[in-house]
Amino acid sequence: MSKKVLIIGGGPAGLTAALELARKGNYDVTVFEREGQLGGISRTLEYKGNRIDIGGHRFFSKSDTVMNWWAEMMPLQGAPSCDDLQLQRSVNLVAGGPNPEKEDRAMLVRTRLSRILFLRKFFNYPVSLSVDTLLNLGAVRVIKMGFSYLASMLHKREEKSLEDFFINRFGKELYKTFFRDYTAKVWGVPCNQIGADWGAQRVKGLSVVKVLLHALSKLAFWKKQDNKKGETSLIGEFWYPKYGPGQLWETAGAEAEKLGVRILRGYDVESVKVEGERVASLVARNIATGATEEITADYVISTTSVQELIRKMGEVVPADVQSVAKCLVYRDFMTVGLLLDKLKLKSKNMNTTVGTHGVVPDNWIYVQESDVKVGRLQIFNNWSPYLVSDRSKAWVGMEYFVNEGDELWSMDDESFCNFAESELEKIGVIDRKDVVEHCVFRIQKAYPAYFGSYKDFATIRTWVDKIDNLYLVGRNGMHRYNNMDHSMLSAIEAVKHICGSSDASDKTSIWNVNAEKEYHESK
Repeated sequence: MSKKVLIIGGGPAGLTAALELARKGNYDVTVFEREGQLGGISRTLEYKGNRIDIGGHRFFSKSDTVMNWWAEMMPLQGAPSCDDLQLQRSVNLVAGGPNPEKEDRAMLVRTRLSRILFLRKFFNYPVSLSVDTLLNLGAVRVIKMGFSYLASMLHKREEKSLEDFFINRFGKELYKTFFRDYTAKVWGVPCNQIGADWGAQRVKGLSVVKVLLHALSKLAFWKKQDNKKGETSLIGEFWYPKYGPGQLWETAGAEAEKLGVRILRGYDVESVKVEGERVASLVARNIATGATEEITADYVISTTSVQELIRKMGEVVPADVQSVAKCLVYRDFMTVGLLLDKLKLKSKNMNTTVGTHGVVPDNWIYVQESDVKVGRLQIFNNWSPYLVSDRSKAWVGMEYFVNEGDELWSMDDESFCNFAESELEKIGVIDRKDVVEHCVFRIQKAYPAYFGSYKDFATIRTWVDKIDNLYLVGRNGMHRYNNMDHSMLSAIEAVKHICGSSDASDKTSIWNVNAEKEYHESK
C-alpha cells in the first residue's frame, strides 16, 4: 500500500520533494499551496504582459545534482542570445527534434553584472580593486580602508554579531562604507543586532583576499574561470528560464502531476495534528469555498514558516518552543514594477544602450544611497528579454524591504508607486515623465531574520526533530536564508530519509545543507 506524504508549500523545496517522491513510486503525494501559482517566492508575477521575478533568481549551483535537475526540467539554450530562431533550434536539438510543447521551455545563458549605486556613482559588486573604484572613492577613503583592513588582519573580533563578521573580513572602514547602512536598510535593524550566522549563510567565504585573487585571475586571459570553484558572489554566468523562475516551477509541478502527485492550489493548511511523536493528519481549507478537509499522513514535509507551523500544531507544543517561535522575526518585501520609455542611467566606459531605451547592462543595482528607501533595482530586460512585452521599453523592478503593517506596507498602491517613482527621479535614475505603467506586489515573510529569538532556534529544532515523520525543508521551513538550490537539496535529503536511504531518526543531514563549510568553499 502506498505511503501518504503531505507537503505544505509548492515552492522550490516542496515541488522538488514531490517530484522526487513521485519518481520513486509507491508514494501518494499531495501538495498544499496557498497561492494560485506555484514557486513560492520563486514564482513569476505578471502585469499587463510584463513579468516580474520576485527578488531575482539566478539558476546556478555548485551541486551537480541541482544543475542536472534544472537541465532536465528545461533544456539549456545553445548560446547566450535572445533570438527566437536560435532559441527554437537549440531546444529542438536538445529535445531530439521539433516539439511544440517544449519549444517555449528553455534556459537562457545570462551574463552576470551587479553593481552598487553609491555617491551617485557605480561601483562593482562585489567591490573590486579597479581604477574606477579607487577614483570613485577618493584617495583619503581608500587609504583609510587599507589601514583598517590591515588592522582587522592583526586583530580578529569574537564574532557575536554580523558587524563583527564583516569587520573581520573587510576591515572597519570598508564595512562602514559598503555594508553597514545597506544591511540596516534591508533588515531594518543595525548590523550589531543581527547574528553572525547571516554572514555565514550569505557572504560565505568571500573576503578581500578572494576579491583580489578573483581580479588577478581575470587578468590571466588564458585561464577560463570555473564558476563551480569560485565563491557564489563572484560567478560570471548563470542560467535563467525564458519566462522567469516561475516557468520552471510550473513545469516541475506539471511533471509531478503527470506522475500522480495531487497539487491543491488555493489551499491553506489550518492545523497540524500531532499524536505522540508523529503527525497524524493535516486539516486544509479551500480558500475560495471555505470547505475544510482532514487528511491522514504517513509523512509530512513542511516548507511553511516555522512560526506558522508551530502555531498550527496547537497546545501539544511545549511552552518554551511556542515562546521562541512567536518571537521569530521575518522581513517582508515589496516590488514596484515600472515600465519606462527610457532610463537616465549612464555607465562610464560601458555600452549602456539596448535599442533606444537606455538600459544599462546590470541584472541588479544595489542602491546604497542613504536618502532613499529603495534597496535594489532589477533591470528585467537583462534577466530575459521575454519578461518584457514591448522590448522598446525598459522594465524595472524596485525592491523595498519592509515589515508587514509598517508605513510603506500600509500605503495604497497608487501612493506607493508615486513615492517609488519620486525616489528614482531623486537619485537620477529616471525622469517621471518617461513612466508608462506601474504596479506593486507585496510578499509576506520573504526573509527569515537572524535576530529576535533566532539565538534560541535550537529549542525549536530539538523538539521538532523528535517528531519522526515531520521534515522541515526550504528557506522558511528551516528559518534559514537558503538560496533556491539549498532549498532543493534540503528537500532531496528529506526524501532520502523517507525512502529509507538515510537514518530516519537522525535529520542532521537535512540541517547541514547550507551549513557545511565544504559546500561553500573549494577544498
